[in-house]
Amino acid sequence: MKLDPFYLIVDSADWIDRLVPLGVKLVQLRMKNGTEDQYRREIRRALNTCAAHGCQLIINDYWQLAIEERCDFVHLGQEDMAVADLDAIRSAGLKLGLSTHDDSELDAALAARPDYVALGPIWPTILKKMRWAPQKPEKLRDWKDRIGALPLVAIGGLTPERARIVLEHGADSAAVVTDITRNADPEARTRKWLEETARWR
Repeated sequence: MKLDPFYLIVDSADWIDRLVPLGVKLVQLRMKNGTEDQYRREIRRALNTCAAHGCQLIINDYWQLAIEERCDFVHLGQEDMAVADLDAIRSAGLKLGLSTHDDSELDAALAARPDYVALGPIWPTILKKMRWAPQKPEKLRDWKDRIGALPLVAIGGLTPERARIVLEHGADSAAVVTDITRNADPEARTRKWLEETARWR
């Protein structure tokens, strides 16, 4: 499996409607603080937009809804992975991405037979408080050696310039949240990301 080198992560279908038409080919919908009905509506909107623009949609955490709404990709953190029904996810035909932050989490992720592994934070991140120190780009080469052919996603503190660095250090895809969603001009920033990752596409 191949992932697009530019991996956008947003928290609403509004962002997907706004940015995916610019040329984004890989996006994760990571929703927080809503109801199940709200999440279902968001997923349906996101699916429609992504289908219209040839973009791969990944649903964060809500694997039951992803199955019910016939999505094809879900991403889980370590705590969610521990309680999710991985057999149900596989039986429904969903691909699976998993977050890792240290060696023990990588071992747990690989035991779950994921379709990709994410490593972070590579640099300090303002998205959420992390108990792990920044991994630094050099850690990516070690992770890539350990996971072999599985795609590797780098996340945490990335910018367009840093995306180039992580891709050069072995990541297959560079994930971004706040560098775009908190930018004064998210559309221009998205285009910058597309430009910087184009030669890996």
